Amino acid sequence: MIFKQFTTNEIKATGWLRNQLLKMNDYTTDAGTDARNYGELNSVKESSWIGGNDEGWERVPYWLDGFVPLAYLLDNDDMKARAKKYVDAILERQCEDGWICPCEKEKRVNYDIWACFIICKALVVYADCSGDERIENAVRRALQNLSSHMNSRTLFDWGAARWFECLIPILWLRERKPEDWQLDLVDKLYIQGIDYKKMFKSWRYAERRENWSYLNHVVNIAMMLKGEALMTEFIGGDPNEFAKQAMEILLRDHGMACGHFSGDECLSGTSPIHGSECCSVAEAMYSYEWLIALTGDSYWSERLEKTAFNAFPATVSPDMWTHQYDQLTNQVQCSRFPNGKQPFNTNGEESHIFGLEPNFGCCTANFNQAFPKLAMSTMMKTENGIAICAVAPSKVETEIDGAKLAVEIITNYPFEDGYKIKVNSATHDAREILVRIPEKAVGAKIDGKEVGNGFVKITRDFFGESVIDVYFDFNIELTERPSGLFCAERGNLVFSLPIGERWEKKEYVRDGVERKFPYCDYEIFPTTDWNYGFADKKFTVEFGEVGDVPFSPDGAPIKLKTKMAHVDWKMTDGRCEELPESKKSIGEPIETELIPYGCTNLRMTEMPITE
Repeated sequence: MIFKQFTTNEIKATGWLRNQLLKMNDYTTDAGTDARNYGELNSVKESSWIGGNDEGWERVPYWLDGFVPLAYLLDNDDMKARAKKYVDAILERQCEDGWICPCEKEKRVNYDIWACFIICKALVVYADCSGDERIENAVRRALQNLSSHMNSRTLFDWGAARWFECLIPILWLRERKPEDWQLDLVDKLYIQGIDYKKMFKSWRYAERRENWSYLNHVVNIAMMLKGEALMTEFIGGDPNEFAKQAMEILLRDHGMACGHFSGDECLSGTSPIHGSECCSVAEAMYSYEWLIALTGDSYWSERLEKTAFNAFPATVSPDMWTHQYDQLTNQVQCSRFPNGKQPFNTNGEESHIFGLEPNFGCCTANFNQAFPKLAMSTMMKTENGIAICAVAPSKVETEIDGAKLAVEIITNYPFEDGYKIKVNSATHDAREILVRIPEKAVGAKIDGKEVGNGFVKITRDFFGESVIDVYFDFNIELTERPSGLFCAERGNLVFSLPIGERWEKKEYVRDGVERKFPYCDYEIFPTTDWNYGFADKKFTVEFGEVGDVPFSPDGAPIKLKTKMAHVDWKMTDGRCEELPESKKSIGEPIETELIPYGCTNLRMTEMPITE
């Protein structure tokens, strides 16, 4: 591992990133009652993980995996207590033989042990955040039991598809006490799990397919990007080789304008009117964070930033409460599709409306890991200093060789060009700061000196307080998409034409559960025209104030201005057609504002250049 990730005891979010984390915990009802509690879902509060009779598989582990770092990043005692209550209940119910999942002994043979991987991973996160000394033994016993279990019941279904997730708690254990049985378990996982290297070598998923498969399921694909890289920690090799190859294939065949790859639920091609699942965005970010640490390659920083600043905020509402199961690049309406008219591979008619639990509840439990883990990955520890891995406001207080070092990223990036790095060192030791310059930056300077892109190493005696001034600029580009349409980009921000919105609340009862506000869904209907094309290739940029909710159509912190014209473009069954009827402009061009993709709920992103 080239870089080491910080714990929540060392790193904290600041600025707009901290505000995003606060948004995940400050939602209130009209009556002022605390409602920011995904744990109110039956699959969490009534879960068999804690002695209830509801879902006892992935929901609680997913939820804890994001809720725990959020609680500790915010240093919120109530949230910490809630997390501990769940962890206590899980540990109390661990069987004498180490089996940790809520499953009767006679039913273990048919229990998909993917849940064991993720609960162990979530417990490791809790240990790193809380310092709870019980966790190491609990995880060791759980994984020893898993190893024994796999002797008679090989991996199947989700466990086979996501085998590599178990490598994370194994690595954690090996840092504390390496033991031979751990390597035996790694061998079993590698042999019994899906061979993604083989799959990509004989690639059969270049085009959208209608059939569902574990092999082309978008969340599995997002997770597996880090799998072979994690394996190199055990067997050696280049952690970058397969991951980069797979990434380039995915972007070529299924890349979306927002930087992510499509999948609703399976890989869905490059069309702007096919979507991608919310879970896959959060898991892709997590894979990129691991790949940064394992490779030290800024390529993965680019992937992380583009996904975090575009795809993720676009799939959740500005208040960080409701979310979509599937987001579309060109999204002119978010309403329930007529029966059988949904454009998705296997997802239902309501998959791209906003709600607490549209379609499946996995995303509801899982999406809350995205921003907390981004905050934990903005900086990572190097052998002799700190690397700026993803530019976002944050601060670190750590020790290197017993000497205290504090580093803070002061910035509104990606809504401004550049950042400052404030360094405080308690000693006269020479330290290195790896300063990251985004790939698309032009005219980059560090303390007034021109530099290239990627990681730029600065080594000096940082005794006392010092400030590194980092500046860069971006060109505005019209990027041609596989559709033959174009999108506007500036650095790692993609821009969209925002569409006026009318939200309609949908309250209902399903499976005996009443979905009243705030636990309801919303449909969004357009109130302004959306059928535009680019009438000019010239753009001007306008910077504004970065408010408490930067990812919102109201008060977007940065805008592009250009001329656009109407074109003949049809809408059918609540979505626009893939292409306009004609590129010929209708009427005179008008000056129009584009805002970041991540600030939009309804949007047009891929549009023609008019004739």
